[in-house]
Amino acid sequence: MMKDTMKKTLFLIISLILWSCVSVEQHNKKLETPITPQQLKKDVDFAYEKLQKLHPKLYWYVSKEKLDYKFDSLKKTINQPLKPSEFFLKLAPVIADVKEGHLRLVPLEKKLTKKETKRLKNQKGTLGRLNYVIEDHRLYIKDNAEKIGNLKVGTEILKINDIPVTQILEKYRPLVTSDGYNTTYHKYSLARRFNTFFSLEYGILDSVKVEAQHKDSLKTIVLKRETKTKTEKKKEKQDQKLTEEKKTKGYNPVTKSYNRDLQFLDKDSSIAYMKIKTFSGTYSKKFYKNSFALLKKAGTETLIIDIRDNLGGSLVEINNLYSYFAKEKFKFIKDIEVSSRTSILTTDYLKNFPTVTKPLGVISYPIYMLVSVIGTKKKDGKYYLMDLFPSKKPKADAFYGKTYVLINGSSFSASSIISAKFKADGLATLVGEETGGANDGTVAGIYSTQKLPNSKMKLPIGLFLIQPNIEMTNTMKGVTPNVEIIPTLDEILRKKDVQLDWVLKDISTKK
Repeated sequence: MMKDTMKKTLFLIISLILWSCVSVEQHNKKLETPITPQQLKKDVDFAYEKLQKLHPKLYWYVSKEKLDYKFDSLKKTINQPLKPSEFFLKLAPVIADVKEGHLRLVPLEKKLTKKETKRLKNQKGTLGRLNYVIEDHRLYIKDNAEKIGNLKVGTEILKINDIPVTQILEKYRPLVTSDGYNTTYHKYSLARRFNTFFSLEYGILDSVKVEAQHKDSLKTIVLKRETKTKTEKKKEKQDQKLTEEKKTKGYNPVTKSYNRDLQFLDKDSSIAYMKIKTFSGTYSKKFYKNSFALLKKAGTETLIIDIRDNLGGSLVEINNLYSYFAKEKFKFIKDIEVSSRTSILTTDYLKNFPTVTKPLGVISYPIYMLVSVIGTKKKDGKYYLMDLFPSKKPKADAFYGKTYVLINGSSFSASSIISAKFKADGLATLVGEETGGANDGTVAGIYSTQKLPNSKMKLPIGLFLIQPNIEMTNTMKGVTPNVEIIPTLDEILRKKDVQLDWVLKDISTKK
């Protein structure tokens, strides 16, 4: 009996391993299999139909006539079979023409076997280990903490595997979009994502040939994947252990830095600097509670909030953060608009549940459905989720000193919403560059991920129109700063923070 059970268990394990290998092989084979024009055109129609049905403000930045024309024109160019990757490069720019920064087509990626996954986990990458800045369609190294290939900060990457970088950037630029007619976000987003696009097109390479120039010096080097040392692996494990401080400040083991931090910039604690890299929501409540209690106790007069390069995140977190500045009861965002009474039932509901608690998600789904339908009200011919974010009172430890907020083109989504609210209510002086996210809100929140039937690519569609509770500017652009200061390439590469310097000088002058 025992032997039979063991045999069955062994057979099941072997079957699962073989099925997994076949599944990976079949998936990867599809990546190289051209799809007929008829099937691709059906995918184009499918994508547009789902956008029209689920997106709450599809024609915000582009008219229906123009978008109809773009989708029709795309279909006319599809007259021969295309691989999924080739089709992606055709459809993604049209999706980007909607001009919603959160809306993007997700390409198919090559699946890895368990053996390949294990090997890559123990290796350090190539181009992805560098940080970049783009200026005038050229790519420069902004940071090289590990001194890969001895490439100095400020080095311009001219070619990758003999392909001119200008050509690479030109190819990927149409895949990147921001909210509305904002342009400041593009170069930041492309600098972050160009390596991802490159890997999707050419695969995960073990080595990359790079031609680079620093000042007048030209050189060609080969960047190779390196195996992590035992010391590095041990340090990674230590970094992943969460202390109370790491939890509260949101420690990121990849960047080896805190997500949020507060420090005083002078001896008498009259000037404080709060850096928030992302509104992750995790443990943020405790961080703000501790921070603003400390500011009150220290008698801080001026607070600088730095949300440059903050791509957004939790609405709950920014609502809570704003309550530390409001002088009276406030409503942070307007009632959320959706496309129909039932659109949020198409959301990726179970994705929010870890594998262990998915059964709980299945059980609770009928309740979610009921609450969603009942909570959606029709008003003036549109559908809204009423009072999802009700009015809120200011915190007891609210800060009423002078507040500056540092922003740039990579301040996106939730960062733009709180910036717009700060500016409209006159509670802070915004310094820096126009934000990448729109002043009048964005479409995001929860998503309904639609899989295109033939190419199998995914199209996550935001279901919520989220707008700060302010008088709309209708500029179709980002939040503009009260004081515009845009650093030059040289200042960025020399780590000269001209925006923070201006704030400190302004504080000193007014003192």
